[in-house]
Amino acid sequence: MTIHEIQEEIVDEFAMFDDWMQRYEYIIDLGKNLPLIKEEFKTDENTIKGCQSKVWLNGEQLEDKIVFTADSDAILTKGIIAILIRTFSNQNPADILTANMDFIDKIGLKEHLSPTRANGLVSMIKQIKMYALAFNSQN
Repeated sequence: MTIHEIQEEIVDEFAMFDDWMQRYEYIIDLGKNLPLIKEEFKTDENTIKGCQSKVWLNGEQLEDKIVFTADSDAILTKGIIAILIRTFSNQNPADILTANMDFIDKIGLKEHLSPTRANGLVSMIKQIKMYALAFNSQN
């Protein structure tokens, strides 16, 4: 699936819920199902700066795709990074760099987060794009 197709799928999933309490529960469930990052990648180098809670993100290039793994010590934040991992893992670096991020606004995520969590979301996206930039320049 392309990044856009995954984003549209996520928008459709969020549209099924009537209120934000249900959406928060869904985000938490996504976090619970996030494949665990290897302990060796829970380093300061892989910690996303600008997040209120601890978030670790690792990206590895496999052939022409980037595979991301992540974890967080906060359950809601873990769900947020799970959405981003689902969207951008196993994608080409160039596609990640050019991806439109308006699906975040379409699901209303940023406006329903506290300012510090919204800043953390921006930091997570920035870090994913930094990995893409690094791997794209190697090709």
